[in-house]
Amino acid sequence: MTTTADRGMPGDAVDQLPVGVTLSIGDLAERTGLTPSALRMWEQRYGFPIPHRLAGGHRRYTTHDVEQVRDVVRRRDAGVRLEQAIDDVRRRAAPTTPSVFATLRDLHPHLEVSRMHKSTLLAMSWAIEDQVVALADRAVLWGAFQKASFYKPATSRWRELARSNAGVTVFADFEQSDLTTTPRRVALTPDAPMVREWAVVVDSFAFPVALTAWELPGQEDVADRGRVFETMWTLDAAAVRDAARVCAEVARSVDPSAAQGQYAPPPPLDPQDQRPPSLARVSGMMTRMAAYVDRWAPVDREAPGAGRPPG
Repeated sequence: MTTTADRGMPGDAVDQLPVGVTLSIGDLAERTGLTPSALRMWEQRYGFPIPHRLAGGHRRYTTHDVEQVRDVVRRRDAGVRLEQAIDDVRRRAAPTTPSVFATLRDLHPHLEVSRMHKSTLLAMSWAIEDQVVALADRAVLWGAFQKASFYKPATSRWRELARSNAGVTVFADFEQSDLTTTPRRVALTPDAPMVREWAVVVDSFAFPVALTAWELPGQEDVADRGRVFETMWTLDAAAVRDAARVCAEVARSVDPSAAQGQYAPPPPLDPQDQRPPSLARVSGMMTRMAAYVDRWAPVDREAPGAGRPPG
């Protein structure tokens, strides 16, 4: 039975908790099919789930906690020992490294890696951004630009993205983080792994997509658009969600308030909850991508029809 203490009493300092921490143990039990006593036992025996505490000691949880407990229940019901199920969920809940590229390589080794010039990455990024605006899906977006000077010419595009989506955050070597701007800016330190990375992550139910790359070293004398990156991109919703979790954790490590509410790290996505994006949406993005790549493709002056502007 849910006690008065677990439900909370008038005057509890709910507003002192992080945004989104609103569920009582009774709410968590109702949403996961467990009992409050079972949840207390899990907490006492396994240290899971870990509640936030009000001033009076009352437990409060997030929707992330709901998804984690449901994940444990699914694994337990599939025959996994409870202790092992909890350990598995804990490992999945924490990104392996503060790097989008390295995390996807670790958790999704099936993703192919190729080397691309910056001009191609620009074409891919713009195609993704255009598709997101066209779909108006209210997605959560993350963008990594390495340098503030690289973000500057993209500012208007990302402001447009911020106007039509649920949340947009960008990373670069900004002088300081500014969470009052649109999009929110998170400053990376010179030793942060993501300061060498390029990323566009769209955590969306209708059209999840992630593009991530890291710059190969030793290119100080290479022209900007000729720089080469090792690159991955994916429409795998679980991989996209893992990329979004890394971004949220990096933002929160820089400033704890950066990842509250809509910026809280989303739970890992169970493969059974995935829905592949429609063929029409994939085709739309690929068509945009091809158009941008063609715009910057070198012209073979000896080929028939060479020198004509892109149609």
